[in-house]
Amino acid sequence: MLDTDLLTRILGVALAKGGQFAEIFVEEKYLNNVFCEDNKIEKIHNGIERGAGIRVVHAGKTSYVYTNDLTEAGLKKAAQIAAHTNQEVDIAADGLSLHKRAPRIQLEFAQFPETVSLEEKVKRVNSANRAAREVSDLIRQVTLAIGDVHRKVQIANSAGDLIEDEMARLRLIVNCIAARDGIIQTGYESTGAVAGWEFIDTVSFDEMARRAAGRAVNMLTARPAPAGRMAVVMSSEAGGTMVHEACGHGMEADLVQKGLSVYKNQLGQKVAGDNVTVIDDGTIPGRYGSGAFDDEGTPRAETVLIDHGVLVNYMYDRLTALKDGCMSTGNGRRESYQHKPVPRMTNTFIQSGTEDPAEIIAGTKYALLVKQMGGGQVNTTNGDFVFDVQEGYIIENGKVKYPVRGATLTGNGPRVLKDIDRVGCDLGFAIGVCGKDGQGVPVGDAQPTIRIKELTVGGT
Repeated sequence: MLDTDLLTRILGVALAKGGQFAEIFVEEKYLNNVFCEDNKIEKIHNGIERGAGIRVVHAGKTSYVYTNDLTEAGLKKAAQIAAHTNQEVDIAADGLSLHKRAPRIQLEFAQFPETVSLEEKVKRVNSANRAAREVSDLIRQVTLAIGDVHRKVQIANSAGDLIEDEMARLRLIVNCIAARDGIIQTGYESTGAVAGWEFIDTVSFDEMARRAAGRAVNMLTARPAPAGRMAVVMSSEAGGTMVHEACGHGMEADLVQKGLSVYKNQLGQKVAGDNVTVIDDGTIPGRYGSGAFDDEGTPRAETVLIDHGVLVNYMYDRLTALKDGCMSTGNGRRESYQHKPVPRMTNTFIQSGTEDPAEIIAGTKYALLVKQMGGGQVNTTNGDFVFDVQEGYIIENGKVKYPVRGATLTGNGPRVLKDIDRVGCDLGFAIGVCGKDGQGVPVGDAQPTIRIKELTVGGT
């Protein structure tokens, strides 16, 4: 990408006005998306993105400038704007030298996805489309997509760090709509990994499509969901939407420091039941939010946030860690070179327990069983949330009885953590793109099967 001498000169320009810290983030991405709808390939997006972002920190304030001009002149101009100066300075002679940092974990990619023909990707999508439509003539619409990215980054900063990293990510998505007698229901499936094209042979896109279609058809027979306060069993199949949205965001250090988190001033205090441990881990092989480094060049790590009910840490990037006098947890993330890094989750989950999920259901007299979550809203200041349930069932006397539709869950994140009374030995991951400050980054989230003693369930 860029040579070390050039990076050093650009950092010198960025520090010309006495900045305390300067950083260059260089990115090159190979992108491909194949989108199918209404029995035809509706859209194909294929391209390369290159650019650099330059950040200067001075007196607690951050200046960030990005450019897709990677010539020395273009980078110097961006660095001058970030530094608020017209001076051209070379501080290499003053002792700034860059040292390449090796990753703690090694990522292996057998085949980068841009080397796969477009015809092969279209073939996979069309096959899954047929598989979904063959499930039932009640299927009215099928939307599918394969997306992949091959990303190379180079990070250099005035602390002397030089990081060069490379990774690939692949995702598969299918959404089916079924309709009968004026009732419309949706089935959704997705999977993805930090991996090359070889990941496609570890899953069945056709089977994903059949599951999504079957779910949509099955929910046509669902009864209207009951309303009121009741126990809720959340299957591991639901992924970790609850822990990600209702709890995880509140443990991001920037929100804590701004007073926008319910977990402010809660370190060392009991915030969940003894059976609840919450972890953010960006090092899990293959998981959608994993990587060798964060987007500031800090090695990814496993960070225990809640340890058997006690809040023990927040998620930090470099600047929030400096403010709190601690080390970054490797959670500085950005969507692209056009964005400055902020604290973000990677793979966030409730640690699995010891109970058999079947026994949790068998030991429940009456509850809503959630197998798949929909969208929702969360207030990180107080932890209140509202979530839709895409696939739900009623448990009666320890047995799963019938599906229900139109359910919503209303509650409070910290309250939920304290009301989890049973934790299963399984662990189900889901993938997503997490939005914050106008940026979207890939994340994984997970939970075991859990039982929440009581939540407000809204019905139809």
